[in-house]
Amino acid sequence: MIYCVEDDRNIRELLVYTLETTGFEAKGLADGNELWSALKNADAIPEMILLDIMLPGEDGYAILEKLKNFSATRNIPVIMVTAKEAEYDKVRGLESGADDYITKPFGMMEFVARVKAVLRRSSRQSEDRELRCGNLSVFVGRHEVFYEDKPVELTRKEFELLLYLMENKGLVMTRNQILCHVWGYDFDGETRTVDVHVRSLRQKLGDGGNMIETVRGVGYRIGR
Repeated sequence: MIYCVEDDRNIRELLVYTLETTGFEAKGLADGNELWSALKNADAIPEMILLDIMLPGEDGYAILEKLKNFSATRNIPVIMVTAKEAEYDKVRGLESGADDYITKPFGMMEFVARVKAVLRRSSRQSEDRELRCGNLSVFVGRHEVFYEDKPVELTRKEFELLLYLMENKGLVMTRNQILCHVWGYDFDGETRTVDVHVRSLRQKLGDGGNMIETVRGVGYRIGR
């Protein structure tokens, strides 16, 4: 089930119709109140939430923050679907935990492709597997990280960044590759957010942060 939180009825119905005709179950919701009610009464959490920013009452940023702060909802993939196309809004949405950011107007084929891409990334992370690099362990399905057997608390994006580097251990990942994989969008070449997240990740890993190597002028690598 995919929830579409959009106050414009025509757009909401179009998104729901497009998803349903491509094999998904979808439910349209007009605002944050309807979303919280649906989450509270649902038999299972949705696979994804499509979230407009400019909503009556709580805006999309406030809703996203709450979703990421609640343990029951923090791992639900969220795509921002909005008319706000300024770079600042994209950075704010993605750095707040959104998995992708689609600006209106957009083609339906591209929209469905990006929904599927985010769901694929989310599905890979749900696999029950462990990745190791030295004393660093990542348990994918449990969303847990340990360094020298001590737990490390990471945000969703920090975890996804570390996971991507671990999945490509020994290889140099460019900033644009990281943006496209972890955030699903290349920011038209904007890479500042990658550096910010790498810095935060290194700090949280402590001595283990030294395992993340900066390759000057290219990107980042973990392990050799």
